[in-house]
Amino acid sequence: MATAKGGDAKPKKPRKLKDFSDGGKGTRLALNSASIIIGVSLWFLVTLIPTINTFLASPKQVYAALLSESAANGRFFKDISISLQRVLIGFGLAFVCSIPVAFLMGWYPKVRSVVEPWIQFFRTIPPIALIPLVILAMGLGEAPKYTIIFVAAFLVMVVTIYQGIKEVDKTLIKAAYTFGATDKDLFRDIMIPAAFPFILVGARLGMAASLTTLIAAELTGTTFGLGARIQGAQQFMDTSIVLLGIITIGIIGFLLDKILLLIEKRLTRWK
Repeated sequence: MATAKGGDAKPKKPRKLKDFSDGGKGTRLALNSASIIIGVSLWFLVTLIPTINTFLASPKQVYAALLSESAANGRFFKDISISLQRVLIGFGLAFVCSIPVAFLMGWYPKVRSVVEPWIQFFRTIPPIALIPLVILAMGLGEAPKYTIIFVAAFLVMVVTIYQGIKEVDKTLIKAAYTFGATDKDLFRDIMIPAAFPFILVGARLGMAASLTTLIAAELTGTTFGLGARIQGAQQFMDTSIVLLGIITIGIIGFLLDKILLLIEKRLTRWK
């Protein structure tokens, strides 16, 4: 009986391999657009409830705030340019400094033993906690804002890049030594290419950290900037301006991340 049943059983169809690609460009664009439309629609419907609308502005109110802010001596665009400048300068300095520190940690065990405890220690401290010390040390100019953003981005990037160096395939290193490679050859031909994707991923994470720290950085005293505008609007319970600033930061972060992702794809075609 068991043999007969086994003989009658239909052969199983081969399982389709899981597709981990991004899918077709048209499909992806359609889904992204639908997601945005559904999200904004839900936001609009929720704000029709009077009790919720008291603390959450509607899309119509945010759009009206955008028009008024844009018309008010270009204040909105000035805030964007100043905040973007702070983010890019803080991020740029962190990016330049994180690469040599990460490589030194990965290449020299003694350097790693000295530096790593401090990296891990400061990673657990929110950048906002450093604001009083930074203000006392640097005053209320632009330097403390750059410093707060620098610290947040640097810690994220140095850890990410260091992990990439640490995870280099040991088989490649052994093979290189077998063929008589020097330390210089090993560093140039194996370590740098292996860590390069992690450098680009670290840049994306560092940019995100820079933007999330922007409001904390602008707590150091400023008149212009998206963070300063959000804080000022919060004091007057102007939720439309608060949401406008939050959405603007989100859009800027989205666009910068897409730019970095495009650079990553272009520079890692050899993978």
